[in-house]
Amino acid sequence: MTDTHSPHSQSSARRRIAAPTLAMLPRVGDSLSFLYADVVRIVQDDTGVSAETTSADGDITRVYLPTAALSCVLLGPGTSITQPALATFARHGTTVVCSGSGGVRCYSATTSDALTTRWLEQQVHQWSDPERRLSVAQRMYLKRFNMAVPPSTPLNKLRGLEGQRVKALYKLLAQQHRIGRFRRNYDPSSWDEQDPVNLALSSANTCLYGIVHAAIVALGCSPALGFVHQGKQHAFVYDIADLYKAELTIPLAFSLHDSPYPEAMARRSFREELRLYKLLPRIVTDIQSLLAPGETSPLPDGQAVELVNLWDPEVGSVPAGVNYGPSQDSFDASR
Repeated sequence: MTDTHSPHSQSSARRRIAAPTLAMLPRVGDSLSFLYADVVRIVQDDTGVSAETTSADGDITRVYLPTAALSCVLLGPGTSITQPALATFARHGTTVVCSGSGGVRCYSATTSDALTTRWLEQQVHQWSDPERRLSVAQRMYLKRFNMAVPPSTPLNKLRGLEGQRVKALYKLLAQQHRIGRFRRNYDPSSWDEQDPVNLALSSANTCLYGIVHAAIVALGCSPALGFVHQGKQHAFVYDIADLYKAELTIPLAFSLHDSPYPEAMARRSFREELRLYKLLPRIVTDIQSLLAPGETSPLPDGQAVELVNLWDPEVGSVPAGVNYGPSQDSFDASR
């Protein structure tokens, strides 16, 4: 049995960190919303949450993390984290993502219970109706190629237009790099037999998928509810990643056409040229504009909420924790 009056217990109680208020919690689009860390140990001490590394001589280097300004922490290879540190992230509404090197690939993610469902509800609202879903797909095409299509354009024609634009881009880049005819080929069973451009493109796209996945999770959206893709848990990830391939990953892959190590060079170049703090806020903004078109003022992002509400079909949202039953004056169970 623990003595609650012992000096140790009293000291632990004094060190207990109070939950932050709503005003202290971060916005996903802030410049410090995302932090990537690898080969460190993340711990909680009396001062705060810190990332520690130990040298061969046993010297510890400690860097304290701005938990109140972080919406998402990406834990790369070689990272360990303690339970108190995870609890602190949870109190601040910070999403913790276990990722691959450089933030690529998303293996698992924690979502704070306080994270608002605002953007998940917006996503379901747009996804659940065929006309609204098609409208989102058309806006994706506009963002991707800066070319609008008539509202009556069906999805199969939209896919055809997208295929034509991508093929034309492949042809243009092949001519610029003088590599002859290029054909996109993704064959995991014959991976090593692919040409350098295909290898680099597959590797760079995987990096992009990991970054997009982290942004979607931090917003509280579902990676599975795609508007163009469907049938896989990462369908929405593929939708959003497609917005940036023509600008980012495809030109990068063609630039590595004569590289002896196209996969490694693609990953390294992607990390060096596209810092997370530059790309992630852009992804967040694009997702918000796709899911909530026509808004005249900026909408709150994945910011946490303090209280849960109840759904009402007429007024939308009503406070929870309220007895909505008839009052004693109008109903007496003893009668």
